[in-house]
Amino acid sequence: MSSRPESPRTRRVAERITVELAEILATKAEDPRLRTLSVTGARVSRDLSSARIWVSGAVPAPEEPAILKALAHATPYLRTLLAPRLGLRIVPTLQFAMDHSTESGARIEKLLQEIRKPDLREPESE
Repeated sequence: MSSRPESPRTRRVAERITVELAEILATKAEDPRLRTLSVTGARVSRDLSSARIWVSGAVPAPEEPAILKALAHATPYLRTLLAPRLGLRIVPTLQFAMDHSTESGARIEKLLQEIRKPDLREPESE
């Protein structure tokens, strides 16, 4: 993608895709593994031809490739369900990626809490 900022239209389409895909995955996904995923964000190309979708969930790291493969397999079905909801002439192609930002945030928060804990060790006597 270019370094130009998003236009208001691409931002609106990305937000709409995020909301609609979250609902579709939760209610209409045939693969039960996909129903537990959360759609955390989307970024749409300037010409609206493609969209990068970030998903997260309680997926063990070794299973992530299988989840992404299942999403890729379901993409035509998902685009078919998205079409009437978006009202666009052409529905963007969908590319999925795992979003690890919530895990990173939780790990950082845990480290910060450990730093904030008072030192419970006894002071060394000289």
